[in-house]
Amino acid sequence: MKNLADHDSFVDGVPHGTFAQMRAQAPLHWTPDFGADRGFWSLTRYADIMAAQKDPQTFSSAQGIRIEDQSRAEYLARRTFQETDPPEHSTTRRVVNPAFAKPVMAGFEPMIRDLARDIVSQALDHAEFDGVEHIAKRLPMLMLGRILGVPDADLDWLVERGDALIGNTDPEFTTTVIDKVNTDDYAMMPFRSPAGVELYDYAEQILNGTREVDDAGILARVLRAEGGAIQGQEFKNFFCLLVAAGNDTTRYSIAMALWLLSQQKELLEQLQSGAVWDTCADEFIRLASPTLHFRRTATRDVEMHGETIKAGDKVLMWFVSGSRDEAVFDAPDTANLARSPNRHLAFGQGGPHVCLGMWLAKLELKVVLQELVPRITALEATSAPTWTRSNFICGVKSLTLRPTLK
Repeated sequence: MKNLADHDSFVDGVPHGTFAQMRAQAPLHWTPDFGADRGFWSLTRYADIMAAQKDPQTFSSAQGIRIEDQSRAEYLARRTFQETDPPEHSTTRRVVNPAFAKPVMAGFEPMIRDLARDIVSQALDHAEFDGVEHIAKRLPMLMLGRILGVPDADLDWLVERGDALIGNTDPEFTTTVIDKVNTDDYAMMPFRSPAGVELYDYAEQILNGTREVDDAGILARVLRAEGGAIQGQEFKNFFCLLVAAGNDTTRYSIAMALWLLSQQKELLEQLQSGAVWDTCADEFIRLASPTLHFRRTATRDVEMHGETIKAGDKVLMWFVSGSRDEAVFDAPDTANLARSPNRHLAFGQGGPHVCLGMWLAKLELKVVLQELVPRITALEATSAPTWTRSNFICGVKSLTLRPTLK
């Protein structure tokens, strides 16, 4: 089995064989101390992950959601509402939820379709193109600007900083690779990244009014929300969260869809039939599962699978494993675009921390495929994909594609 604490275990893609072995033989698995970080327990079965998500009193988010150990001061400086438990989490969520509600996101469909149509047209002007750079990265980036209310001119810069932030273990995204260099100077920054300093400065300019944002965007809305506007340090961390998570996870879901279309030729025909548009996005996202895990910390001793999780132990919920659990999903490693129901774990469904951007991610993925598939008869990968070096966010970084046009 590969060491899940080692980012290099993911450089060739998710080690699904290791997760399958763990589900079968060690559904509660202990990984010992690795580098400067303490060891952790891994939950790999769907039922166990669901149970932990539904019990935030026992499996708490309020000591961090990543493997990394943090001091109390670091946690307080860097936390977002993701790193809180109910009722505090619920209070903040009530402020931000309305801006991400399904009907609100559905209202963006005409804009998404216009953007997707242009993006696909520009990509198909090339005999070969990088599916990530030309399609998967561009649509979430442009929608990020419109959702946040920041100008298009800032988007390349913001996405680059977001990549450095959430990709802090990958030398293609940052020179400050967290497990390769000393990052103590940035201990109070999100992801211990110098990109956090720049994003904090940008957020501070929004707060003090020297940088204008669209009044209809989410940033302006949360700043003026009645009954609990997000301000100060909380706003800065919320901004960093939106920049990083609001782009990367949808990008890697779209990239996975393109990769699967190039590998399973029948998927293109299924999409072109029009019969699976209501279900295909969830299936592509299930198989991508770009946020591989979230951490919880046990608040009491828990007996599970013949082992004892001690109070204070770190517990990782491996969504990427639970979403391929054979006990829940038939043929879990194969794309079934008509799969229904499909209550995968990629959005953290089943607990209080379900992903805010769930409806937007599904819509972006569906619409970009609706703009692509009627225009091609085949999509061929002319080189192997490259993958992120990360045990937290994993996805296709580059993928050279050759389309056959109708």
